[in-house]
Amino acid sequence: FLLQGYQGMVDGGDNIVEVSWESVSSILQVGGTVIGSARCKSFRTREGRLQAAYNLVQRGITNLCVIGGDGSLTGANLFREEWSGLLEELAQKGKFIDEEAVKKYAYLNIVGMVGSIDNDFCGTDMTIGTDSALHRIIEVVDAIMTTAQSHQRTFVLEVMGRHCGYLALVSALACGADWVFIPEYPPEEGWEDSMCVKLSENRARKKRLNIIIVAEGAIDCHNKPITSEKVKDLVVQRLGFDTRVTILGHVQRGGTPSAFDRILASRMGVEAVLALLEATPATPACVVSLSGNQAVRLPLMECVQMTQEVQKAMDEGRFVEAVRLRGRSFENNLNTYKLLSHKKPDAELPKTNFNVAVLNVGAPAAGMNAAVRAAVRVGITEGHKMFAVIDGFEGFARGKIKEISWGDVGGWTGQGGSILGTKRTLPAKYLEKIADQMRTNCINALMVIGGFEAYLGLLELSAAREKYDEFCVPMVMVPATVSNNVPGSDFSIGADTALNTITDTCDRIKQSASGTKRRVFIIETMGGYCGYLANMGALAAGADAAYIFEEQFDIRELQANVEHLTEKMKTSIQRGLVLRNENCNENYTTDFIYQLYSEEGKGVFDCRKNVLGHMQQGGAPSPFDRNFGTKISAKAMQWISKKLKETYRKGKVFANTDDSVCLLGMRRRNLVFQPVAELKTETDFVHRIPKEQWWLKLRPLMKILAKYKTSYDVSDSGQLEHVAMHSPKEAETGAI
Repeated sequence: FLLQGYQGMVDGGDNIVEVSWESVSSILQVGGTVIGSARCKSFRTREGRLQAAYNLVQRGITNLCVIGGDGSLTGANLFREEWSGLLEELAQKGKFIDEEAVKKYAYLNIVGMVGSIDNDFCGTDMTIGTDSALHRIIEVVDAIMTTAQSHQRTFVLEVMGRHCGYLALVSALACGADWVFIPEYPPEEGWEDSMCVKLSENRARKKRLNIIIVAEGAIDCHNKPITSEKVKDLVVQRLGFDTRVTILGHVQRGGTPSAFDRILASRMGVEAVLALLEATPATPACVVSLSGNQAVRLPLMECVQMTQEVQKAMDEGRFVEAVRLRGRSFENNLNTYKLLSHKKPDAELPKTNFNVAVLNVGAPAAGMNAAVRAAVRVGITEGHKMFAVIDGFEGFARGKIKEISWGDVGGWTGQGGSILGTKRTLPAKYLEKIADQMRTNCINALMVIGGFEAYLGLLELSAAREKYDEFCVPMVMVPATVSNNVPGSDFSIGADTALNTITDTCDRIKQSASGTKRRVFIIETMGGYCGYLANMGALAAGADAAYIFEEQFDIRELQANVEHLTEKMKTSIQRGLVLRNENCNENYTTDFIYQLYSEEGKGVFDCRKNVLGHMQQGGAPSPFDRNFGTKISAKAMQWISKKLKETYRKGKVFANTDDSVCLLGMRRRNLVFQPVAELKTETDFVHRIPKEQWWLKLRPLMKILAKYKTSYDVSDSGQLEHVAMHSPKEAETGAI
């Protein structure tokens, strides 16, 4: 460890500490940084870097993993470039190091991980800390919404982001804010009038609250600051609304890291070590980052230069280019927000005469409502008449279908569960009645938001096309289930919220054991036969083992786990955490494992068990699920519009090809439409899981972090690639 960042490197002494396995135990759930961080003026001077080089050589350190923002990473790159010169200078001064040391420590390898809540570093979709900051913001927004509604108030929220509007933009998207101000996309001339018109229109539509989000670095098109106070004064003077300002400040930096951040940081940590092991004097200093769900390595200075280009573009008023330089994920967020936040007057909307129905199928999942809202609003913008089906396929058969308007879905993003109602019932036994309803209501396309039942439902509907022409329409499925067991997608809406619930509960359980030493907790998670929640929950909570169906285990493995925990109790960390997927084994039940551990651990540790149950399906959706649900659903509705145009012939929609019944899923880096018929070969229908699951490659990582000896498959590790400048078209096609 280098304590206190570069300052510790320059000061040396006790700031450079060799660490053991136990040194980093129990820090996973701690926010901030336990090794400290400090801005260091002396490291900016050559004299300071000379001292830092001397301190590192004294301890034989030639590999550095730097976690920080673009300033820290630029400094690290300069240090690497100067390294051989610094050693030569130290050798010339004689008394510091000799020529042998210069040869032995000739090269310094550097890998960067971007830790920044602003998500302002080009080349990576998400920086470490951003998701946790969004959690803090959304918690505050949700709390403010209840008070704003009660008092019929307008709230102006100021969030961090001096040079980058990511936090403001995504939180506006995640809470359905009325207006957002960000540095990269200043409002047009006359924005004051437009904003006031929109706020008063919302009030006229009986909306009891208005939320305006302002990034601290927000500017107008003349590069003049737009402050939260200025916005408040404007609303009060023009409209006379009761308006309050809330500045979130450093609340956004604090708190416990979210499940997403823990898993991201763990994955990036492994990537960083692999990159250092593979580094040669010829390879450039790189940063490890995430593109979609894929780990990548990018040349550090290319990322820094691109990040600096964004600021330069903003300074020169080239705002369209600034948004493009931020990357396709940022651009996608902005386009989606613009699409959903402001309803065009009816006269300006196209009229397609198509009717599109939206329904939820399967168990409730947090984020379903955000997906329905996005579908309805994008559908209306595209000119369709939108219909909502209540209670899934069963409700459809019973005629529970109604037209739904733009205003009907206001405020839905932050609501948990399924407002439309959802059932697990499959359509096969109701085909006749559903076909009748589709004919009666002239439904030209279907959008199904749900889990494995939704997937099976679409397969059944497409199989019934030969008999019923009513099903020869475009159909799309958006995956939404806490189990994350839908083939064709790395992620499902709702899984992130469930993962955060598991992680929070495990944190509390671990804390309860800190007083009573020598205790092991057995925790049962949901997921059906899919071990995603158990495995990723174990990784995020720092568990000792996770039992899942996909990796069969026997009594010998259970015995090995008990022995491993027995050894652990001899150390200073006297507690254990074991997660078990509900269907991992029909004989080794949670009770069996609890009794086995209790018996075998007698005299060494005692045991407690906890079944988390339906709390994993409830709660307000996490920022990730709100954002993911909104964007994936908007994209699915745009696909429906495209398919409707393609399949409209002679006054009627007729679509009977496989590619007109698709599932939209996140695959590695991109959102991909896949015909459900083609996904059949990828599905284990008996156990309702995909045959191949990406997260199983992270399983050895969980075991290694729990101090088991196992091998880690590096074939999937990131390869060094260049920072790509994407075209505006690319933002539409792939990124999330």
